[in-house]
Amino acid sequence: MFKTLYVAGLLLYGLFIYVLSDQPSLPGPMWFDNQDKLYHTGAYCILGALLWHSIKQWLDPSVATLALLSILLGSLYGATDEWHQSFIPGRSPSVADWLADTIGVSLAVFCLHKLRKHP
Repeated sequence: MFKTLYVAGLLLYGLFIYVLSDQPSLPGPMWFDNQDKLYHTGAYCILGALLWHSIKQWLDPSVATLALLSILLGSLYGATDEWHQSFIPGRSPSVADWLADTIGVSLAVFCLHKLRKHP
């Protein structure tokens, strides 16, 4: 049952990110420079946690493989999201945004690795 829930959550969250990226602009005040990088990091931290749990439930890989797959897939999704934004009027792709995405996924993987129960 958890297999299906984690994957459904992952797919819905991926769709949520896609819908946000499909907007010409996002509402909200900007209180400091590069505030959007914080949003990217937070959003992809959630994605990283969902990837970790989904991969763990479906494949039951070693911890190293789990971490590597989670980071690679999350980073790849961030890259495709930035590419997608290149087609949206008012939006543009950014390497800095992609790096913030990758940092967010990596942060989730690091935290989940540290919090996991050791056998």
